[in-house]
Amino acid sequence: MKFIIYPETDAYFNLAAEEYVFSTLDKEQEYIMLWQNANAVVIGKHQNTLEEISLPYVEEHNIQIVRRLTGGGAVYHDLGNLNYTFILNVQQSEINFRAFSQPMADALNQLGLNVEFSGRNDLILDGKKISGVAQYIKNGRVLHHGTLLFNSNLNVLSNVLNVSNKKIESKGVKSVRSRVTNIADYLPGMTMDEFKEHLERTFMDELKPERYHFSEKDLAAIRELRDTKYSTWDWNYGKSPEFDLRKEFRFNEGGVTIYMKVNAGVIQEIRLYGDFFGNGDISDIENKLQFVKLREEDVRNVLRSLNVGNYILGMDADTLAKYITD
Repeated sequence: MKFIIYPETDAYFNLAAEEYVFSTLDKEQEYIMLWQNANAVVIGKHQNTLEEISLPYVEEHNIQIVRRLTGGGAVYHDLGNLNYTFILNVQQSEINFRAFSQPMADALNQLGLNVEFSGRNDLILDGKKISGVAQYIKNGRVLHHGTLLFNSNLNVLSNVLNVSNKKIESKGVKSVRSRVTNIADYLPGMTMDEFKEHLERTFMDELKPERYHFSEKDLAAIRELRDTKYSTWDWNYGKSPEFDLRKEFRFNEGGVTIYMKVNAGVIQEIRLYGDFFGNGDISDIENKLQFVKLREEDVRNVLRSLNVGNYILGMDADTLAKYITD
């Protein structure tokens, strides 16, 4: 196992670095990464960016917007937030948040905290969220990453994100600000550097990884990926769909917003956005449904030819067909 810590705080670079380590760097190796972003909003793979952020606030405060490889919801990063990534070789093909979150919970609890895994993908402290995690699985490898709110500016967090009322209502709380807390509030006197050093020391002692420093070849490849993908409008925003119908629903594993362009009862175009998780390319579902009659039986028959749960964790063909056609 290799341990990678580096000082870059550019969000475009850091998301490119994750993908590079996952997809290109020695695949026989496993990796731990600790990294930080300056002011940025990191968008889930399946989200419609312009619906997730307050664009005037983002532009006024010069906040980077970058889309990640994994599903889930949008998160705000600043230098009071520490990010971690585990890249491991696995036999499984299904997302499992709890198993990969426990080592981080254990490391935090060594500081005298009482951190627990809760809900679909959160670490909580005193009933409030301090970390959200996400996963991407491909070709026998898993990328599991998460945030750690140490002393982040929670006021900016609440101003920059447009959180769906449906999501807030489903959690029984009044606002995104009331759902989160900073770890530093429970560790008076500890600095971010000391916090990072604790995690580094814990994983070095327990996992015995070797330190890895990006070579000039690595850095050049990461910068190219940053410039051609992670800093581009197409990746981070994409084309907003033209649509006649918009439907939104939440279920146990997340939320889905459906956009459709329909002509004479036939789906001309469909797009699925949301904070859901899944490993498949959602465009597989969208392409299959093009030119299908907007009728539950027809949509269901098409969806049954796919493993819908691979694309939207916790969803099945019959339920999705009903949501699309109701």
